[in-house]
Amino acid sequence: MALACLADSVVILTDEVQLDAFMTNYAEDTKHHKPLFVLSGGSNVLLPAKLNAIVLRPQMRGIKVIAQTDAYIDIEVMAGENWHDLVVYTVTKGWYGLENLALIPGLTGAAPIQNIGAYGMQLEDCLQSVRAYHLPSRTWHDLSAVDCEFDYRDSMFKRQPNTWLISRVGFRLHTDATKVRASYGDVQIVAQDYAAQHGRSKPTPADVMHAIIEIRQQKLPDPKHLPNCGSFFQNPIIPQAQFTALQSYYPTIVGYPMPDAMTKVAAGWLIEQAGLKGGGIAPIVTHQQQALVLTNHAPYIATKQDVAAAQKYIADTIYEKFAIQLSREPVWVNTNGSIGYKEHVV
Repeated sequence: MALACLADSVVILTDEVQLDAFMTNYAEDTKHHKPLFVLSGGSNVLLPAKLNAIVLRPQMRGIKVIAQTDAYIDIEVMAGENWHDLVVYTVTKGWYGLENLALIPGLTGAAPIQNIGAYGMQLEDCLQSVRAYHLPSRTWHDLSAVDCEFDYRDSMFKRQPNTWLISRVGFRLHTDATKVRASYGDVQIVAQDYAAQHGRSKPTPADVMHAIIEIRQQKLPDPKHLPNCGSFFQNPIIPQAQFTALQSYYPTIVGYPMPDAMTKVAAGWLIEQAGLKGGGIAPIVTHQQQALVLTNHAPYIATKQDVAAAQKYIADTIYEKFAIQLSREPVWVNTNGSIGYKEHVV
Protein backbone atom coordinates (compact mmCIF):
# COMPACT_ATOMS: atom_id res chain seq x y z
CA MET A 1 0.00 0.00 0.00
CA ALA A 2 3.09 2.26 -0.04
CA LEU A 3 2.73 3.35 3.58
CA ALA A 4 5.91 5.05 4.84
CA CYS A 5 7.65 3.05 7.59
CA LEU A 6 10.94 3.54 9.46
CA ALA A 7 12.34 0.49 11.32
CA ASP A 8 15.02 0.40 14.01
CA SER A 9 17.23 -1.79 11.83
CA VAL A 10 17.03 -4.23 8.91
CA VAL A 11 19.02 -7.45 8.48
CA ILE A 12 19.20 -8.84 4.94
CA LEU A 13 19.67 -12.62 5.04
CA THR A 14 21.26 -14.18 1.95
CA ASP A 15 21.88 -17.67 3.37
CA GLU A 16 20.83 -19.86 6.29
CA VAL A 17 24.25 -19.79 7.99
CA GLN A 18 23.97 -16.02 8.26
CA LEU A 19 20.73 -16.42 10.20
CA ASP A 20 22.36 -18.87 12.64
CA ALA A 21 25.15 -16.38 13.32
CA PHE A 22 22.77 -13.47 13.76
CA MET A 23 20.52 -15.37 16.18
CA THR A 24 23.52 -16.44 18.29
CA ASN A 25 24.61 -12.82 18.67
CA TYR A 26 21.02 -11.72 19.27
CA ALA A 27 20.60 -14.24 22.10
CA GLU A 28 23.83 -13.08 23.76
CA ASP A 29 22.95 -9.38 23.58
CA THR A 30 20.48 -9.36 26.46
CA LYS A 31 20.92 -5.64 27.21
CA HIS A 32 19.66 -4.24 23.90
CA HIS A 33 16.98 -6.68 22.87
CA LYS A 34 14.52 -5.39 20.33
CA PRO A 35 11.61 -7.48 19.03
CA LEU A 36 12.23 -9.39 15.80
CA PHE A 37 9.95 -8.89 12.82
CA VAL A 38 10.12 -11.15 9.75
CA LEU A 39 9.34 -9.37 6.48
CA SER A 40 9.38 -10.98 3.04
CA GLY A 41 8.51 -8.91 -0.03
CA GLY A 42 6.13 -6.67 1.91
CA SER A 43 3.33 -6.86 -0.68
CA ASN A 44 0.69 -8.06 1.79
CA VAL A 45 1.44 -6.09 4.96
CA LEU A 46 0.26 -2.81 6.44
CA LEU A 47 3.18 -1.26 8.31
CA PRO A 48 3.20 1.45 11.01
CA ALA A 49 5.00 4.75 10.51
CA LYS A 50 7.60 3.66 13.10
CA LEU A 51 8.50 0.02 13.61
CA ASN A 52 10.37 -0.52 16.88
CA ALA A 53 11.86 -3.85 15.87
CA ILE A 54 14.73 -5.54 14.09
CA VAL A 55 13.44 -6.52 10.65
CA LEU A 56 14.69 -9.85 9.27
CA ARG A 57 14.41 -10.09 5.48
CA PRO A 58 15.01 -13.58 3.99
CA GLN A 59 16.53 -12.97 0.55
CA MET A 60 18.07 -16.40 -0.16
CA ARG A 61 18.04 -17.23 -3.88
CA GLY A 62 18.10 -20.43 -5.92
CA ILE A 63 15.97 -23.16 -7.53
CA LYS A 64 17.09 -26.78 -7.23
CA VAL A 65 15.73 -30.00 -8.74
CA ILE A 66 15.45 -32.63 -5.99
CA ALA A 67 13.88 -35.57 -7.85
CA GLN A 68 12.37 -36.25 -11.25
CA THR A 69 10.34 -38.96 -13.01
CA ASP A 70 8.33 -39.03 -16.23
CA ALA A 71 5.24 -37.97 -14.25
CA TYR A 72 6.50 -35.41 -11.76
CA ILE A 73 9.40 -33.23 -10.66
CA ASP A 74 10.28 -32.13 -7.12
CA ILE A 75 11.96 -28.75 -6.76
CA GLU A 76 13.25 -26.72 -3.84
CA VAL A 77 12.94 -22.94 -4.06
CA MET A 78 14.71 -20.46 -1.81
CA ALA A 79 12.63 -17.87 0.01
CA GLY A 80 13.95 -14.83 -1.84
CA GLU A 81 12.85 -15.95 -5.30
CA ASN A 82 10.19 -13.72 -6.87
CA TRP A 83 6.95 -15.71 -6.92
CA HIS A 84 5.65 -14.74 -10.36
CA ASP A 85 9.08 -15.26 -11.93
CA LEU A 86 9.07 -18.75 -10.40
CA VAL A 87 5.67 -19.55 -11.94
CA VAL A 88 6.81 -18.43 -15.39
CA TYR A 89 10.09 -20.34 -15.04
CA THR A 90 8.43 -23.63 -14.07
CA VAL A 91 5.81 -23.46 -16.83
CA THR A 92 8.50 -22.64 -19.38
CA LYS A 93 10.44 -25.70 -18.22
CA GLY A 94 7.36 -27.92 -18.63
CA TRP A 95 6.84 -28.29 -14.89
CA TYR A 96 3.18 -27.67 -14.16
CA GLY A 97 1.03 -26.98 -11.13
CA LEU A 98 1.71 -23.35 -10.23
CA GLU A 99 0.24 -21.71 -13.35
CA ASN A 100 -3.05 -20.68 -11.67
CA LEU A 101 -1.05 -18.61 -9.19
CA ALA A 102 0.61 -16.41 -11.81
CA LEU A 103 1.09 -12.67 -11.23
CA ILE A 104 0.59 -12.87 -7.45
CA PRO A 105 3.08 -10.34 -6.04
CA GLY A 106 5.63 -11.25 -3.40
CA LEU A 107 8.42 -13.70 -2.69
CA THR A 108 8.30 -17.48 -2.44
CA GLY A 109 9.05 -17.59 1.28
CA ALA A 110 5.84 -15.75 2.09
CA ALA A 111 3.60 -17.94 -0.06
CA PRO A 112 3.02 -20.69 2.55
CA ILE A 113 2.19 -18.17 5.29
CA GLN A 114 -0.91 -16.95 3.49
CA ASN A 115 -1.47 -20.27 1.68
CA ILE A 116 -1.85 -18.09 -1.41
CA GLY A 117 -4.60 -19.06 -3.80
CA ALA A 118 -6.36 -17.97 -6.96
CA TYR A 119 -8.58 -19.34 -9.73
CA GLY A 120 -9.48 -22.61 -8.05
CA MET A 121 -6.08 -23.48 -6.58
CA GLN A 122 -4.23 -23.03 -3.30
CA LEU A 123 -0.51 -23.35 -2.63
CA GLU A 124 -1.05 -26.42 -0.45
CA ASP A 125 -2.19 -28.33 -3.56
CA CYS A 126 1.41 -28.74 -4.71
CA LEU A 127 3.54 -27.89 -1.65
CA GLN A 128 5.69 -30.75 -0.38
CA SER A 129 7.80 -29.23 2.37
CA VAL A 130 8.98 -26.09 4.12
CA ARG A 131 12.32 -25.49 5.79
CA ALA A 132 11.87 -22.92 8.52
CA TYR A 133 13.75 -21.51 11.49
CA HIS A 134 11.93 -21.42 14.83
CA LEU A 135 13.02 -18.09 16.31
CA PRO A 136 12.17 -18.71 20.01
CA SER A 137 14.15 -21.98 20.20
CA ARG A 138 16.75 -21.05 17.54
CA THR A 139 16.28 -24.38 15.75
CA TRP A 140 15.73 -25.45 12.14
CA HIS A 141 12.73 -27.58 11.18
CA ASP A 142 11.83 -29.50 8.01
CA LEU A 143 8.04 -29.41 7.85
CA SER A 144 5.58 -31.35 5.71
CA ALA A 145 2.41 -29.88 4.20
CA VAL A 146 0.46 -31.50 7.04
CA ASP A 147 2.75 -29.84 9.61
CA CYS A 148 1.92 -26.45 8.09
CA GLU A 149 -1.78 -26.84 9.07
CA PHE A 150 -3.06 -25.09 5.97
CA ASP A 151 -6.54 -23.63 5.75
CA TYR A 152 -8.22 -21.09 3.49
CA ARG A 153 -5.72 -18.18 3.30
CA ASP A 154 -4.25 -19.46 6.53
CA SER A 155 -1.48 -21.60 7.99
CA MET A 156 0.33 -22.44 11.18
CA PHE A 157 2.88 -19.75 10.28
CA LYS A 158 0.22 -17.08 10.03
CA ARG A 159 -1.32 -18.09 13.36
CA GLN A 160 2.12 -17.85 15.03
CA PRO A 161 3.47 -14.54 13.69
CA ASN A 162 7.16 -13.72 14.11
CA THR A 163 7.79 -17.25 15.33
CA TRP A 164 9.00 -18.82 12.08
CA LEU A 165 11.32 -17.65 9.31
CA ILE A 166 10.92 -19.67 6.10
CA SER A 167 14.14 -20.16 4.11
CA ARG A 168 13.05 -22.63 1.38
CA VAL A 169 9.92 -24.29 0.00
CA GLY A 170 9.58 -27.66 -1.73
CA PHE A 171 7.05 -28.33 -4.50
CA ARG A 172 5.95 -31.41 -6.43
CA LEU A 173 4.98 -30.39 -9.97
CA HIS A 174 3.69 -32.57 -12.80
CA THR A 175 4.63 -32.90 -16.47
CA ASP A 176 1.22 -33.65 -18.01
CA ALA A 177 0.42 -30.79 -20.42
CA THR A 178 -3.20 -32.02 -20.74
CA LYS A 179 -3.91 -31.58 -17.03
CA VAL A 180 -5.27 -28.08 -16.38
CA ARG A 181 -7.49 -26.17 -13.98
CA ALA A 182 -9.45 -23.83 -16.20
CA SER A 183 -13.03 -23.91 -14.97
CA TYR A 184 -12.85 -20.88 -12.69
CA GLY A 185 -14.45 -17.61 -13.86
CA ASP A 186 -13.22 -16.29 -17.20
CA VAL A 187 -10.13 -18.51 -17.25
CA GLN A 188 -11.68 -21.23 -19.40
CA ILE A 189 -12.76 -18.83 -22.16
CA VAL A 190 -9.50 -16.88 -22.31
CA ALA A 191 -7.35 -20.02 -22.07
CA GLN A 192 -9.34 -21.63 -24.87
CA ASP A 193 -8.70 -18.56 -27.00
CA TYR A 194 -4.95 -18.85 -26.36
CA ALA A 195 -5.06 -22.53 -27.31
CA ALA A 196 -6.97 -21.81 -30.52
CA GLN A 197 -4.45 -19.15 -31.52
CA HIS A 198 -1.77 -21.86 -31.43
CA GLY A 199 -3.82 -24.52 -33.23
CA ARG A 200 -4.71 -26.53 -30.12
CA SER A 201 -8.19 -27.86 -29.41
CA LYS A 202 -7.67 -27.82 -25.64
CA PRO A 203 -5.70 -25.40 -23.45
CA THR A 204 -2.38 -26.36 -21.89
CA PRO A 205 -1.05 -25.18 -18.50
CA ALA A 206 0.87 -22.48 -20.38
CA ASP A 207 -2.38 -21.26 -21.95
CA VAL A 208 -3.95 -21.13 -18.49
CA MET A 209 -1.02 -19.12 -17.13
CA HIS A 210 -1.19 -16.59 -19.98
CA ALA A 211 -4.96 -16.34 -19.56
CA ILE A 212 -4.65 -15.60 -15.86
CA ILE A 213 -1.94 -13.03 -16.46
CA GLU A 214 -4.18 -11.28 -19.01
CA ILE A 215 -7.21 -11.38 -16.71
CA ARG A 216 -5.29 -10.10 -13.70
CA GLN A 217 -3.68 -7.30 -15.70
CA GLN A 218 -7.10 -6.18 -16.90
CA LYS A 219 -8.73 -6.28 -13.49
CA LEU A 220 -5.97 -5.48 -11.00
CA PRO A 221 -3.90 -2.30 -10.74
CA ASP A 222 -0.12 -2.55 -10.98
CA PRO A 223 1.18 -1.73 -7.46
CA LYS A 224 4.16 0.04 -9.05
CA HIS A 225 1.79 2.65 -10.50
CA LEU A 226 -1.18 2.57 -8.09
CA PRO A 227 -0.19 1.30 -4.63
CA ASN A 228 -2.27 -1.61 -3.32
CA CYS A 229 -1.76 -4.98 -1.64
CA GLY A 230 -3.93 -7.09 -3.89
CA SER A 231 -7.22 -8.48 -2.67
CA PHE A 232 -7.89 -6.60 0.54
CA PHE A 233 -10.86 -8.60 1.81
CA GLN A 234 -11.11 -12.37 2.06
CA ASN A 235 -14.02 -14.04 0.33
CA PRO A 236 -16.30 -14.77 3.32
CA ILE A 237 -17.48 -18.32 3.97
CA ILE A 238 -21.07 -18.52 5.21
CA PRO A 239 -23.60 -21.30 5.89
CA GLN A 240 -25.30 -22.65 2.77
CA ALA A 241 -28.69 -21.83 4.32
CA GLN A 242 -27.73 -18.16 4.63
CA PHE A 243 -26.49 -18.12 1.03
CA THR A 244 -29.74 -19.68 -0.20
CA ALA A 245 -31.74 -17.04 1.68
CA LEU A 246 -29.63 -14.26 0.11
CA GLN A 247 -30.21 -15.77 -3.35
CA SER A 248 -33.93 -15.15 -3.01
CA TYR A 249 -33.21 -11.41 -2.70
CA TYR A 250 -30.09 -11.27 -4.91
CA PRO A 251 -30.35 -13.94 -7.66
CA THR A 252 -26.99 -12.97 -9.18
CA ILE A 253 -24.98 -13.35 -5.96
CA VAL A 254 -21.73 -15.24 -6.64
CA GLY A 255 -20.89 -18.20 -4.43
CA TYR A 256 -18.89 -21.42 -4.52
CA PRO A 257 -19.83 -24.59 -2.58
CA MET A 258 -17.52 -25.52 0.27
CA PRO A 259 -17.36 -28.56 2.57
CA ASP A 260 -19.60 -28.88 5.62
CA ALA A 261 -22.63 -27.16 4.04
CA MET A 262 -20.80 -23.85 3.67
CA THR A 263 -20.50 -21.44 0.71
CA LYS A 264 -17.68 -19.07 -0.21
CA VAL A 265 -19.12 -15.75 -1.36
CA ALA A 266 -17.31 -13.39 -3.75
CA ALA A 267 -16.42 -10.37 -1.62
CA GLY A 268 -15.92 -8.27 -4.74
CA TRP A 269 -19.52 -8.93 -5.78
CA LEU A 270 -20.78 -7.86 -2.35
CA ILE A 271 -18.79 -4.62 -2.45
CA GLU A 272 -19.88 -3.81 -6.00
CA GLN A 273 -23.55 -4.56 -5.24
CA ALA A 274 -23.36 -2.24 -2.25
CA GLY A 275 -22.39 0.60 -4.62
CA LEU A 276 -18.83 0.83 -3.31
CA LYS A 277 -16.88 0.10 -6.48
CA GLY A 278 -14.55 3.08 -6.66
CA GLY A 279 -15.70 4.14 -3.20
CA GLY A 280 -14.23 4.27 0.27
CA ILE A 281 -12.76 7.13 2.26
CA ALA A 282 -10.16 9.13 0.35
CA PRO A 283 -7.32 8.62 -0.21
CA ILE A 284 -8.08 4.89 0.24
CA VAL A 285 -10.73 3.70 -2.22
CA THR A 286 -11.65 0.50 -4.04
CA HIS A 287 -10.34 0.00 -7.55
CA GLN A 288 -12.65 0.92 -10.44
CA GLN A 289 -12.00 -2.42 -12.18
CA GLN A 290 -11.94 -4.71 -9.14
CA ALA A 291 -13.87 -3.75 -6.02
CA LEU A 292 -11.95 -6.26 -3.91
CA VAL A 293 -8.77 -4.15 -4.14
CA LEU A 294 -8.16 -1.08 -1.97
CA THR A 295 -5.88 1.48 -3.62
CA ASN A 296 -3.80 4.25 -2.07
CA HIS A 297 -4.01 7.55 -3.94
CA ALA A 298 -1.58 9.28 -1.57
CA PRO A 299 1.48 6.99 -1.48
CA TYR A 300 3.83 7.49 1.51
CA ILE A 301 1.45 10.14 2.88
CA ALA A 302 -1.57 8.00 3.71
CA THR A 303 -1.37 6.10 7.00
CA LYS A 304 -2.67 2.86 8.46
CA GLN A 305 -5.39 4.91 10.11
CA ASP A 306 -6.59 5.98 6.66
CA VAL A 307 -6.69 2.33 5.59
CA ALA A 308 -8.52 1.40 8.81
CA ALA A 309 -11.16 4.07 8.23
CA ALA A 310 -11.85 2.88 4.67
CA GLN A 311 -11.90 -0.75 5.80
CA LYS A 312 -14.40 -0.04 8.56
CA TYR A 313 -16.67 1.95 6.27
CA ILE A 314 -16.76 -0.79 3.64
CA ALA A 315 -17.12 -3.65 6.15
CA ASP A 316 -19.92 -1.85 8.02
CA THR A 317 -21.78 -1.17 4.78
CA ILE A 318 -21.56 -4.81 3.70
CA TYR A 319 -22.71 -6.07 7.08
CA GLU A 320 -25.70 -3.72 7.14
CA LYS A 321 -26.77 -4.80 3.65
CA PHE A 322 -26.00 -8.54 3.65
CA ALA A 323 -25.33 -9.49 7.31
CA ILE A 324 -21.93 -10.79 6.20
CA GLN A 325 -18.73 -9.84 8.02
CA LEU A 326 -15.72 -9.07 5.83
CA SER A 327 -12.25 -9.90 7.10
CA ARG A 328 -9.05 -8.18 6.03
CA GLU A 329 -6.49 -10.25 4.12
CA PRO A 330 -3.29 -8.13 4.46
CA VAL A 331 -1.33 -8.38 7.70
CA TRP A 332 -1.77 -5.53 10.18
CA VAL A 333 1.58 -4.77 11.86
CA ASN A 334 1.72 -2.90 15.16
CA THR A 335 4.49 -0.53 16.26
CA ASN A 336 6.29 -3.25 18.25
CA GLY A 337 6.11 -5.73 15.37
CA SER A 338 3.19 -7.71 16.76
CA ILE A 339 0.44 -8.78 14.40
CA GLY A 340 -3.30 -8.04 14.51
CA TYR A 341 -4.69 -10.75 12.22
CA LYS A 342 -8.09 -11.20 13.81
CA GLU A 343 -9.35 -7.64 13.66
CA HIS A 344 -12.46 -7.17 11.54
CA VAL A 345 -12.78 -3.51 12.43
CA VAL A 346 -9.79 -1.45 13.53
